[in-house]
Amino acid sequence: MTAALLFDLDGTLLHSDPLHEQVFFDLMQEYGVHLAPGTYLSDMHGRQNAAIFADFLPDGDAQSLSDRKEAMFRERLGAAAKPTAGLMDLLALAKQNGWVCAVVTNAPRINADAMLSAIGLSTAFDTLVIGDECSAGKPDPAPYLEALARLGTDPATAIAFEDSPSGILAARAAGLFTYGLRTSLSHDQLTQAGASATLADFTDTALLDHLKRLEGATP
Repeated sequence: MTAALLFDLDGTLLHSDPLHEQVFFDLMQEYGVHLAPGTYLSDMHGRQNAAIFADFLPDGDAQSLSDRKEAMFRERLGAAAKPTAGLMDLLALAKQNGWVCAVVTNAPRINADAMLSAIGLSTAFDTLVIGDECSAGKPDPAPYLEALARLGTDPATAIAFEDSPSGILAARAAGLFTYGLRTSLSHDQLTQAGASATLADFTDTALLDHLKRLEGATP
């Protein structure tokens, strides 16, 4: 069975959470909602926009608010961004070993395309799974199950990389060994959410032994 690496996008392939937090803060202020420090990580991080706006602006048009929020994010993201440390080497290793790779995200497709372009990885993955285009988004396992089906691989020979509780729940429910990236949350917060283990970034030596074992999953 071919081995696979399945990556979340926001906060995993690039450290975009501070940008999302500021955009939410600015947009909510326009509607008289003042977010307390820490609200993004406690109540928004990794969730779909429809659920966020239903909680914070229940009388608003969730789709219009989401469209505006994401347009603000893309404008501030710009054309270039820095990928998470070690990502390029990890993808090169995957290619060398014939592993398949996917991005599995709750971000809208237009945002996912913009972020992958900004970090120079528009064509680096075998498939891109969007939560809104599945039967349910994260924390439901549907996006990860869809990615596994598209890649033709099994959870036993795959690893997921996530940075949010909702993403970790989704990946674990799909049967995946899941690394939590400590880009925004601590080791304890990630493991409490269900992460199998945690990494500072993709240069973390804790990943090496697992990758060596994964090499044995390919013919």
